[in-house]
Amino acid sequence: MADVFQDRMDQSYAALMEVRPKQVKIDKNNKFLGFDAFEKVINSDVDVVLLTSPPAFRPLHLKAAVNAKKHIFCEKPMAVDVPGLQSVLQSVKKAKELNLSLVSGFCFRYDLPNRATFTKVLEGAIGQVRSVSTFRYGGEATYIDPRPEWNKMTQQMRNWFYYNWLSGDFIVEQAVHSLDMMSWAMGDVMPISAMGTGGRQVRVDSKYGNIYDHFAIEFKYANGAIGTHFCRQQAGATPRNSVSMLGSEGAAEVIIGGKHTITGKMDWNYTGAKNNMYQTQHDELFAAIRSNKPINDGEWMTNSTLLAIWARMAGYTGQNLTFDQVINSKESLGPELSSYNWELNIDGPLIATPGKTKFS
Repeated sequence: MADVFQDRMDQSYAALMEVRPKQVKIDKNNKFLGFDAFEKVINSDVDVVLLTSPPAFRPLHLKAAVNAKKHIFCEKPMAVDVPGLQSVLQSVKKAKELNLSLVSGFCFRYDLPNRATFTKVLEGAIGQVRSVSTFRYGGEATYIDPRPEWNKMTQQMRNWFYYNWLSGDFIVEQAVHSLDMMSWAMGDVMPISAMGTGGRQVRVDSKYGNIYDHFAIEFKYANGAIGTHFCRQQAGATPRNSVSMLGSEGAAEVIIGGKHTITGKMDWNYTGAKNNMYQTQHDELFAAIRSNKPINDGEWMTNSTLLAIWARMAGYTGQNLTFDQVINSKESLGPELSSYNWELNIDGPLIATPGKTKFS
């Protein structure tokens, strides 16, 4: 186990012991603390690593795990900026060359009702997909009140959701699930441009770092299809987590935790088995390892993360941004990992203002 906070490590260990007391065996010598703790886990005698730290650390952790020839569960998102994502792409390629299994944290692709619905859509059940609308409306993220003894770096690490250099903003950290399902419906073909907006209506206090609390983004595809995404984190507002697909011959509706239906040239309603998608992710990862038939989610998990980073950039700047512009972005939101320490005084970028914040 590895963490930068002792109490978080203790909480994780206690949770594991509660559900699997006879299977969990981690002595003190295998609990590593600090910014370099990931190296000690990865370089120990393990077969599989789970990368679940804040997203800013993901590219380096993934690279280290692949170089050490470990099978990997990689939480979403895979990076917070395009330079980080370029590193991920190289790691994905190397993982394939080494026949390593790499399963992503995009759990909704491991949900049986979703798999059945999206498979039918991709097989033409609604004809050519003309539009996909996704919603991720929810409440606030957890906030931890700072303690007097915490410096700026500690406070930001404790509240990493609220700093885009650590989380990528909530559209990258959380709502990326919806963009992943949009990409799934479109056959993982990338859009050609995106435009939209966002801002802070509720999270106006400086304690909430520099992230937004709402976004509205439109993607355009080369075949004329449109993908729209709406997300917000505002307590007390009506929640929604859905994907609506409109095709040339019908429509499909996915309500997460609810119905999965298709109407039009065929009428269909999912009535099959349901599963714990989180467990299925790991079941399939370990089955692939044991059968020596590697699975690699790398390409589409990277594309879905890029959509979220792209959406954030479009929202922050208020500009129409093309794929070529975004994929060549040099903007890096945080420091190099080699410079991380508890004494860093990271202010991070100012709160973005659409129409004034420049794309880079």
